[in-house]
Amino acid sequence: MVATAQRFSETNPEIEIRWEKRSLQEFADYPVDKLTETFDLLVIDHPFSGYAAAHPVLLPLDEHLPADFLAEQANGSVGKSLDSYFYGGHQWALAIDAATPVSCWRPDLAERYGVSIPKTWDDLLTLARLDRVAMPAIPVDCLMHFFMFCASLGEEPCSQTNRLISQDVGTRAFVMLKQVTSLCPTEVFNWNPISVYERMTSQDDYVYCPFAYGYSNFARAGYARNQLQFGNLVEIGLNGPARSTLGGTGLAISARCAHKEAALSYMRFVASPECQRTLYAYSGGQPAHRSAWMDGELNRACGDFFRGTLATMDRAHVRPRYDGYISFQERAGIVLHASLQKNENAQEVIRELQRLYEHSGSSST
Repeated sequence: MVATAQRFSETNPEIEIRWEKRSLQEFADYPVDKLTETFDLLVIDHPFSGYAAAHPVLLPLDEHLPADFLAEQANGSVGKSLDSYFYGGHQWALAIDAATPVSCWRPDLAERYGVSIPKTWDDLLTLARLDRVAMPAIPVDCLMHFFMFCASLGEEPCSQTNRLISQDVGTRAFVMLKQVTSLCPTEVFNWNPISVYERMTSQDDYVYCPFAYGYSNFARAGYARNQLQFGNLVEIGLNGPARSTLGGTGLAISARCAHKEAALSYMRFVASPECQRTLYAYSGGQPAHRSAWMDGELNRACGDFFRGTLATMDRAHVRPRYDGYISFQERAGIVLHASLQKNENAQEVIRELQRLYEHSGSSST
């Protein structure tokens, strides 16, 4: 984002854009209304769309951007990246980064230890029993994995009003998540995706990560001590490849912004196909435009990260986005995180998640 701001200011000298960083956890749960009090431009997570639809904090982009531009963005979306920011009849952000949990591995270590990269759920458990598997399992990642297992078993979370998930599918999903995390080192409960990737590239113990939000920079030569290879997810029973929980980021504009035209111009620049597959991508960004994901030169620079994980991106499901979901996400993640480390009854865990869901305002889903 710093690189795009610099270039935009070079071609528009009358406009200066300054970015400030925040943590990955703050990106997931820091109140967007607090940010809009201070900043004109924001990079947000799509579940905030429900809050934006209920409170006048973000600019409804469909009322300010040309219809043909938005149509091109829709045609060029990776999976449901753009659509994830459309809620309550308005487009609250443009997708500028596309991500979802994917798999990754160290090809050199797989050869050294004589192991195969898993293709199925049973393959994954076999490799995990050899102490060669690690995955992120901090609270928010636990919930995203749980959602993934639910969707992979044929039932998307929140597909019915006032019900998070059926007791049967929810219980099976929790048992599967418990099964794989119990075969990983206990440290995973302190690791986010970046922590896992840093460990895998700096040390030689873990060969494979089955589910973690993809970061293409770890597939780029020279970024870390060792290069990771990324791919799609394992097959789960007869349901085919797992369906992960969409992530990514969107570029939004505060409703309080006093320079809306400048902000809109910069937004169109960043989200444009040309910027996405060139300046944005080669400055370390992970683009959201499909033309970038299919670009041969960019894939060569990133170890075929984009083409290698595109099928998973296209299958990913979108999280709930109702006003109140962020609170549920935070609390439900804590419940799962604690339950996975104890010998708790799976059905009771699902009942507790259902209670949290009902109390979060889910009737507006």
